[in-house]
Amino acid sequence: MTTAQHSVHDAGVDLIRGQDPDVAAILDAEAERQATTIELIASENHASPAVMAAAGSCMTNKYAEGYPSARYYGGCVHHDAVEQLAIDRAKELFGCNYANVQPHSGAQANAAAFLALLKPGDTFASLVLADGGHLSHGLKVNMSGKWFNPVHYPLHYDESHPEFEQIDYDKVAEVCREHKPKVLMCGYSAYPRVIDFKRFREIADEVGALLFADIAHIAGLVAGGAHPSPFPHAHLVTTTTHKSLRGPRGGLILTNEEDMIKKLNRAVFPGTQGGPLMHIVTAKAVAFGEALKPEFRAYVQQVVANARTLAAALVEHGYRITSGGTDNHVMLVDLRTKDAELTGADAEVWLERGGLICNKNGVPQDPRPPKVTSGIRLGACAVTTRGFGEAEMRQVAAFIDRVLTAGLKGEAELDAEASAVREEVRQLCGGFPLPGHN
Repeated sequence: MTTAQHSVHDAGVDLIRGQDPDVAAILDAEAERQATTIELIASENHASPAVMAAAGSCMTNKYAEGYPSARYYGGCVHHDAVEQLAIDRAKELFGCNYANVQPHSGAQANAAAFLALLKPGDTFASLVLADGGHLSHGLKVNMSGKWFNPVHYPLHYDESHPEFEQIDYDKVAEVCREHKPKVLMCGYSAYPRVIDFKRFREIADEVGALLFADIAHIAGLVAGGAHPSPFPHAHLVTTTTHKSLRGPRGGLILTNEEDMIKKLNRAVFPGTQGGPLMHIVTAKAVAFGEALKPEFRAYVQQVVANARTLAAALVEHGYRITSGGTDNHVMLVDLRTKDAELTGADAEVWLERGGLICNKNGVPQDPRPPKVTSGIRLGACAVTTRGFGEAEMRQVAAFIDRVLTAGLKGEAELDAEASAVREEVRQLCGGFPLPGHN
């Protein structure tokens, strides 16, 4: 490998190469893919070398069932220390008095929250998945929809309304008054606007519900002051630790409610998990430390600026951004205004040929099935991590339009244009190396 290629690997990959060249070859190929493509998937980011080193550390060797100073195994003194450090940093980062850093994922954090707050068959309210919710918020094939009774509130669907495709808070209140849920959920997988946590809490209080905020997508923005915090309004908060927070893949639970702490601890362990992944807990501690630094606040401000620039540029190219824009890092692009036949499934495949990585995504009231969709979801976290600014976001919009326009003309045009864009993307990425790859 060249020096540049070698810089994307830590020493561990060299060890793998000597023992298992098949796996090493796959790692080499993935490192090259990440370094030379533009990552636009809103739920992905590029973790720092320090976070990745922690995730691959000796902490992976230890069972540590239980919590700091209350383990079921001996030899946990250093694991107690790093978990407590992660807890303390998470509390400081989000301004709360309790954090559980053990959930393996955001969905696991949500499962533990449901176990702590609800009994089987209890009712909770959430946004429907097709309009930007999440599968762990009541999808029938998920435990949240199988074990509990989800009811859903809508967006504004009237195109003449100034908040078209934004949360209809009056309807949220109506749904809650009708169904009297024990829990009201907010926080979404594909929603580009600011969430009014105060309004949600007022509705929850009116019907005697607990407010549960899943901020998996916006946690980094909240931590860096680019989005309002769910505290002090939410009774319970869950999040992932990757996405905009830029840590390892994992989950996190937060609260200020003292009477929930014991229930939440028991719901995570032994309620839904066994031993925590202590190498990931260690990486969470590192990531939270990074997020507490002033430069992280500057980073998330740039994320929002970049997202707004990309959205505006795509509108100039003839695409529609649902809800009329974005206030955070994510946008839903309705492709039908470019061409009625253009689907998210085609766009995802065509764009990857050009080195632009995104995911197909339904738009509100999408007539197409989830495997096809009328839109794509784009995010600005990963590209901002590698140093893209607003000029580069306008360039990305042009890349997207060139590839999709060519794809609509036919395979020959797509092949030629995607190949040309792929080379330009490679060159652009060369000027903005991934963290630690200089």
